[in-house]
Amino acid sequence: MRNSLTAALDIGTSKICCLIGLPGEGESIRVTGIGHHVSRGIKSGTIVDMDAAEGSITAAVLAAERMAGETVRDVVVGVAGGQLSSRLIDMQTGLNGGPVRDVDLRRLLYGGTPETEPHRVLLHAVPVGYSIDGSNGIHDPRGMHGHMLAVHVHEVTASATAIRNVTTCVERCHLNVSDVVANPYAAGLATLVPDETGLGVTVIDMGGGATSFAVFLEGSPVFAGSVPVGGTHVTNDIARGLATPLAHAERLKTLYGSALPSPSDERETIVAPQVGEESGGTQNHVPKSFLVSIVAPRIEEILELVRAELDPVGASRIAGRRVVLTGGACQLPGVPELAARLLDKQIRIGSPAGFAGMAAATSGPAFAACAGLLRFATEDTGDLRNHAGYRAPATDGLLSRLGPLGRIGGWLRENL
Repeated sequence: MRNSLTAALDIGTSKICCLIGLPGEGESIRVTGIGHHVSRGIKSGTIVDMDAAEGSITAAVLAAERMAGETVRDVVVGVAGGQLSSRLIDMQTGLNGGPVRDVDLRRLLYGGTPETEPHRVLLHAVPVGYSIDGSNGIHDPRGMHGHMLAVHVHEVTASATAIRNVTTCVERCHLNVSDVVANPYAAGLATLVPDETGLGVTVIDMGGGATSFAVFLEGSPVFAGSVPVGGTHVTNDIARGLATPLAHAERLKTLYGSALPSPSDERETIVAPQVGEESGGTQNHVPKSFLVSIVAPRIEEILELVRAELDPVGASRIAGRRVVLTGGACQLPGVPELAARLLDKQIRIGSPAGFAGMAAATSGPAFAACAGLLRFATEDTGDLRNHAGYRAPATDGLLSRLGPLGRIGGWLRENL
């Protein structure tokens, strides 16, 4: 455990969540403070109104502080938007035929030359496999003999502008941002079991304004990304389709929404108050099937967009047949079944595991990313970015021409 008292802040489009925790017994984390507040000033995971977002963040943090009886100064922040992207980097160093020592690993991991990538900021740099003299699949090379030691490092980057706006907003709340974490990575830390991360799994975090995803293999994240569509878009579709206020659209989605039609939908009628009508005014009576016909295409679009990001690089294939859904939008009835059909995978809903003190209302998939932020802050995840000596190496000309997706696809084909 790296810290005693830790605070995690998940800044989403629909809600702001703050968790405060302490190391528990064994590998568990004891949550002592929980706070969440409706999100204002955030659209598709990006801050669009600094003052409104500041107010929501402050309210969530204050609620968690009151429950914990503590005042926090440092927070780990999670982001789902910001145009997440992945790339794999190869680094190598000579060994002169001797055994691999700690000094060789340090020289390999922290001796690269800086590479400038305009308008992007590094979120994660995780080693996903070593090789010695071309032999791949080595997890710990120390003590092994060879002439050339290499490592594949998975880097996750985000838009520098989006991250800067998030950190500035949090700092305006008199908080220090100790780290910024990609939400799908955090969701995986909170919900996945070792067998899943070892054999291959895809985590899809279906948030309010963005859907982010990460592929784990052999215990490490090997691919990540996001699409700017989420549960809020479903609500907006309902509001437009039924000409009802957004608050009522959210209520209809929660109570009656489904991603799959059923034979009884035509017989069931729902009431949708009309925009601009006063209380008790004209109300629209529509069959539930009409609501489902609005919800289902948007959920299908989200899943298709995710598949379009995974398939070109082979990430869907190497992740096996396992998908874990997290985020509030995955709780709509029919989403797991629709995902299983579209992605041709085995689907399960992921909830935080290994956390003591989580209230029943905050222990579901909607709070998986925030719980994972707490785990990221309290455990050593092997992220090289936590070491001041890490520098991204310059990419050679061939890999630069292939682009990040080509590099990831090539590595997956060669090593798996």
